[in-house]
Amino acid sequence: MDDAHSRHGPGAPEPGNGHWLYRPRTVNGIFWGLALICAVLGLADLFYRRHTIFAFESIPGFFGIFGFVVCVGLVLGAKQLRKILKRDENYYDR
Repeated sequence: MDDAHSRHGPGAPEPGNGHWLYRPRTVNGIFWGLALICAVLGLADLFYRRHTIFAFESIPGFFGIFGFVVCVGLVLGAKQLRKILKRDENYYDR
C-alpha cells in the first residue's frame, strides 16, 4: 500500500499529526461526556411512569441493558460469520 492511500483513506487525518480527534484529552472528554449522558438518561428512567405491555418492560434500565446485550451478540456473531466469509488478502488482485 502506498502513502497516498493509507489505511485511513485518502484525505483522512493521520494519528501522529496532532489532529483534534487523536488527542488524548479530546478522547477522554468524549468518553466521559457519553458516560455522563448515559448516567443521566439511566437516572431519568427511574422518575417517569411507562405504559408497558409486558412486565419486563417496567424494569428500570431494561432497554439500555437489552441494547447492550444485543450489540455484544451482534459483534460476537459477526466474528463467527467472518470465519465463513473471509477471503485471502489478494482475493481481488487475481
